[in-house]
Amino acid sequence: MHPAFSVIFFTTLSGAGYGLMAWLGALALLQHAGLRGAPQLPSFALGAGLLASLVLVTIGLLSSTAHLGKPLRAWRAFSQWRTSWLSREGVMALLTYAPALALLGWLLALGPQRALPPAWPALAGAALAVCALLTVACTAMIYASLPPIPAWRHPLVVPVYLAFALLSGAALLAALPASFAAGRVAAWAVLALAPLTALLKWRYWRAIDRDRLPVTRGEAIGLPARAPSVFERPHTQDNYLTREMGYVLARKHAVKLRAIALALFAALPLALAALALALPAATAPLMAVAALSVLAGALVERWLFFAQARHLVTLYY
Repeated sequence: MHPAFSVIFFTTLSGAGYGLMAWLGALALLQHAGLRGAPQLPSFALGAGLLASLVLVTIGLLSSTAHLGKPLRAWRAFSQWRTSWLSREGVMALLTYAPALALLGWLLALGPQRALPPAWPALAGAALAVCALLTVACTAMIYASLPPIPAWRHPLVVPVYLAFALLSGAALLAALPASFAAGRVAAWAVLALAPLTALLKWRYWRAIDRDRLPVTRGEAIGLPARAPSVFERPHTQDNYLTREMGYVLARKHAVKLRAIALALFAALPLALAALALALPAATAPLMAVAALSVLAGALVERWLFFAQARHLVTLYY
């Protein structure tokens, strides 16, 4: 498939934003549900994290409309939520704004009068974490539900999307100011999630390299049980299908880009998280670099996700 940079930026930035929302929601739930020993997240850090996540998600959602022929009609996608994962993603994306804004409203209401009930942040935090992860899962299912693209129709697609969201969100959380306790927890999360994400992605790459296409060229042109050879192109010039569905990436380039992606989203953040745990005073700046590294690695990984996906229609061409 031809990589669309608008979709690459959308899935990377919004995934990081929703991952940060999930961590913030979970911490708000633990902190305000009366659980002893829960990591404390100061109000300033919670507000800064919510604003940062909302900015990332909004930029990502807006960038997703850049590849549409008529972006002003994007609202029509919300009407097919019963059958379309794209529509479900849009609905969940909008719903996730509600608990995020509710938590921000609770922060603004903090004061002598405490206008909102004490259970408000716990309930809003739980809703935020669930909605954020469901939105990421819906985004992944847009691709995982497409039978014509076997590389996307893989059981690891959804776990990889969720792992990247949680990994980038944890790195962003650890980089927040005035969140020492939560930052330490987030650094430990990066230490655990970086190798896990790398393992999941490596197994996915190995699977798409090894697995054959489910149909043959003969079946694609209506000649099953035969092995026809192509001696002439079906068109005298490129068309939409050959441009968008027939993108070819040389294997040697794929190997190099995979190594770069692994170094950026796994190896470097892993080293920085370990260093941050050893040097608590430098946690925020070290994890800020780790977050940028994860985002850069995710961009490379997401480009490969599209570039290496082969549509079955290319068998005809």
